[in-house]
Amino acid sequence: MPAGHGLRARTRDLFARGFRKKGTIPISTYLRTFHIGQYVDIKVNGAIHKGMPHKFYHGRTGRVWNVTKRAIGVEVNKQVGNRIIAKRLHVRIEHVQSSRCQEDFKQRVKKNDELKAAAKARGEVISTKRQPKGPKPGFLVEGATIETVTPIPYDVTNDLKGGY
Repeated sequence: MPAGHGLRARTRDLFARGFRKKGTIPISTYLRTFHIGQYVDIKVNGAIHKGMPHKFYHGRTGRVWNVTKRAIGVEVNKQVGNRIIAKRLHVRIEHVQSSRCQEDFKQRVKKNDELKAAAKARGEVISTKRQPKGPKPGFLVEGATIETVTPIPYDVTNDLKGGY
């Protein structure tokens, strides 16, 4: 038989529920709030067939552009040929979760604001630009002795006497 090319082809493991994650869906899934502009990760829940996005979007991160009663509109970038298109799709809230992609950025902004406020109180101006790490500093290994290794010269005369 030829291979199937349907909407859910080759998704046996992709949409399978995780270990000890089967059964009823917790109510907290439905009580989450999403706001326009928020980043969300599309993670398909195989137990809910309604509002399920195509397998291509599983694991993708996008921005919320619309919020409805049971679903949210997510804008995801998709490479088609040699161009990237912003695709807009509605996904039920069972298939999305808040993304953690901006956590480090928001934490850095908060820390920089505190540093700037502290510097302003002291009357200084500081730069909060990130600097590359650079190479590790050099060091000397203590107690090591230097040993020079030279090859033994090849002797042709001994090679001819012995045969094989």
